[in-house]
Amino acid sequence: MAKKIVVLMGSPRRAGNSATLAGQLIEAAEGAGAAVESFYLHGMQINACTACDACKSAMDKDCVLEDDMRALYPKLRAADAIVIASPIYWFTVSAQTKLFMDRTYALGGPEGYAYAGKQIGIILTYADPDPFSSGAVNALRMFQDGFRYVNAEIAGMVYGSAEAAGEIKQNAAVMAAARALGEKLARG
Repeated sequence: MAKKIVVLMGSPRRAGNSATLAGQLIEAAEGAGAAVESFYLHGMQINACTACDACKSAMDKDCVLEDDMRALYPKLRAADAIVIASPIYWFTVSAQTKLFMDRTYALGGPEGYAYAGKQIGIILTYADPDPFSSGAVNALRMFQDGFRYVNAEIAGMVYGSAEAAGEIKQNAAVMAAARALGEKLARG
């Protein structure tokens, strides 16, 4: 049975560097037989969590806010793997990515978290070539800590430096790493 992979892109630029790497991952995963569904978070109506905790009554209860996360929750639950691609803005992930991450709080209840046992892929791009001074390390740490907490396995992290939209295509190693992660997630 084909692995189900959900790819979430948090850049406002559809042809930006993180989206370009996500495209490489998607192409490779589909080529390896996976069923991939992708979403551009920019332009989706995703509101901030209101901390009402209504979602915490059961793991399969969605957030009570009526926005585009309602369409994403069942897809995230059904996925074998989830990929989050984001540029680094102001020393961490984009606002679109952070809103999405905060709202996945609703994927947990007294029974545990719907992320448990899923494979996670992370794609990050940033302008400063140093992952420490760019802030990429902050995002990497957020993902490591967060996904460890919900018992999900980070299958791979692909990250690299590029500033102008599409510039990441010149980094053959990072492009190949994105393809390799797509193939890995497709195999499970």
